[in-house]
Amino acid sequence: MAENTEQNESKQDNSSSPGMTDQEKEMAACAYEAFLAGKYDESLKHLEALQELNKDDYKIGMNKAIVEFYKTGQTTAGTLKQTLLAMKNQVHTTAEDVDGLDDVENNLLYYNQAIIHYHMRQYSEAISIGEKLYQFLEPFEEKFAQAVCFLLVDLYLLTFQPEKSLHLLAVLDKLSVQGSNKNGKAENNSSNKDGANQKAELTAIIEAAKSKMHQYKVRAYIQMKSSKACKREIKSVMNTAGNSAPSLFLKSNFEYLRGNHRKAVKLLNSSNIAEHPGPIKTGECVRCMFWNNLGCIHFAMGKHNLGIFYFKKALQENDHTCAQLGDGSNGQAKKFTGIPMCALLANKRYELLYNCGIQLLHIGRPLAAFECLMEAVQVYHSNPRLWLRLAECCISANKGGSEQESKGLPCKKGIVQSITGQGYHRKIVLASQSTQSTTHSEGQSAAIPVASMEFAAICLRNALLLLPEHQQQDTKMENGSKSCSQSGSTESGSENSDACSGKGQEADKFLSAAPSSPLRKQEVENLRCSILACSAYVALALGDNLMALNHAEKLLHQSKVSGSLKFLGHLYAAEALISLDRISDAIAHLNPENVTDVSMGVLTSEQDQGPDKGDEPVESSGKQTPLCYPSSVTSARAMLLFNLGSAYCLRSEYDKARKCLHQAASMMNTKEIPPEAILLGVYLELQNGNTQLALQIIKRNQLLPTSVQRLSPDPRKKPPQFHTVAAQTHSSV
Repeated sequence: MAENTEQNESKQDNSSSPGMTDQEKEMAACAYEAFLAGKYDESLKHLEALQELNKDDYKIGMNKAIVEFYKTGQTTAGTLKQTLLAMKNQVHTTAEDVDGLDDVENNLLYYNQAIIHYHMRQYSEAISIGEKLYQFLEPFEEKFAQAVCFLLVDLYLLTFQPEKSLHLLAVLDKLSVQGSNKNGKAENNSSNKDGANQKAELTAIIEAAKSKMHQYKVRAYIQMKSSKACKREIKSVMNTAGNSAPSLFLKSNFEYLRGNHRKAVKLLNSSNIAEHPGPIKTGECVRCMFWNNLGCIHFAMGKHNLGIFYFKKALQENDHTCAQLGDGSNGQAKKFTGIPMCALLANKRYELLYNCGIQLLHIGRPLAAFECLMEAVQVYHSNPRLWLRLAECCISANKGGSEQESKGLPCKKGIVQSITGQGYHRKIVLASQSTQSTTHSEGQSAAIPVASMEFAAICLRNALLLLPEHQQQDTKMENGSKSCSQSGSTESGSENSDACSGKGQEADKFLSAAPSSPLRKQEVENLRCSILACSAYVALALGDNLMALNHAEKLLHQSKVSGSLKFLGHLYAAEALISLDRISDAIAHLNPENVTDVSMGVLTSEQDQGPDKGDEPVESSGKQTPLCYPSSVTSARAMLLFNLGSAYCLRSEYDKARKCLHQAASMMNTKEIPPEAILLGVYLELQNGNTQLALQIIKRNQLLPTSVQRLSPDPRKKPPQFHTVAAQTHSSV
């Protein structure tokens, strides 16, 4: 969910520096006063006159560039960025050279560069510059030091590094205390009206900073899932900010993560978003956030159609805001011209499309979801989870769900295709049960983004490549854990309660997955297992049995594979092996003892979603198992036995196949037996010559006890490959 906080956009325009004459200081002061009054032409005249007297001072040129930037309504961010970059090269310094500087004369140049990177969403570059400035925080004046810290806090929260942001907020607390002490001393030294006015201004600034710090702390604790600490800070926010839109949005976010969805909706509805300044002043579209947050809440409540309704409203509001800002193309221009810099962050189209895609996928509209996610992946192409979602759209659109699969119940229509002839010549034509799709698009590259199984294979390959290798990942985790120290008690416990120093490397513990929150170690492993399972399924659908076997074996060798995926891994491996005519190896995979758990749940850390917009919404814990998927270990073992019977049929071991079939049937409700198993029973009775019993099985649509009389099987009849159907029927989840 998204919360509303004012961005700390502060341009420094201070032309006075040591070594200047009185005349130059007076001209600089006049230029600064004109700038604050909004008289930019007058300010430029003073700066040009000042530059004539002191041509070597690059700061005058920097201030001229900033005044011209404000004169154009802050719409030439790209030009200002290039100007500042040229000035940095002029003074023969780079951001990396700041470490070796003894003075901090160039701090304003670097700070302004960081501000521009921030508004252009180039967060890594902004953090790099901000951290260099943070190393020289002590010589800075208090107001500038606060601005640097607030900028870094915002950047850390946007990049999901709450521990670092909390460390900086602690530093800001110390700075505010020092400011209060200085304020008290100033009051003792001067008792006139000017001193009182200065005291009032400083007090107002300190109170505003404290209110902002409380809001940042709430955002950090929400990202860390620290309920107790978050609840304490929310009380402070409500006391300092009252029932303002930012405070109510934050409190609603907190209730949403606690599962109090109705209360979260009530808090959102009570916020007066009409009074909040527009995106040109704050860089945020509050109406867009409002509808997005309602969509996230209704997603968590399982009301997916309502959720997509609210997400569409958010998209409409976002498009309207972009049109007002002159960004009618719904995409930021390469040169960032024509749009006020503070409004560059207002466009949330791709985050909203991500949310829409996930919601549509849950509704059962994979093609519409595919279109949304394809547009989002152009921006978030390094998110492995997004590539998996695209592959799931392709699988769902191409699995050709039959009626009994969608309802989870067998039907006679899935067994009998038609009836021909009359009387003695009446014949029953059974439906073909081969659902393996090997159709390929002729003359079309698989890389073209259409919802096909070929494109799904490419998406899954991308997702696997974006995941870190096991050894590399373990090394990152160790480095991150060594640099962290335990602090504070939280409800979530474990790694979420680690707070690190500003120089820590805790960010290495996570894998970036924008616009969602980063993936932790266990989440990466869960994601890897899901990708491997989907890869095996897609390879089977494309007829690439060797690759399917490779993916299935990798899945089974994962150390923390869930019970449901382990069950699918055995099914997919067996199907691939049977297609490769390695039936003995397939029978080993179809051993019912291989299945001890079929739970579909993942660890709670898998659902750690960040609070900002664009996060994949957290679904409630009451997620139901699809009807076509085994709901218990017993039904899963029965499924393996049905497939094991098919494997024995291929080896002409009909007695073993019959035992497997009836053992599996005794473990399931009669109405839950899949049509593939019924056809297997028909085949076995035909092999025995029991034609009448086979017809009775078809008519009643259920397995019947085998008659005592058995005839020798006809070796000319080949068994149908029911194993393929059963595996795919119960593995497309």
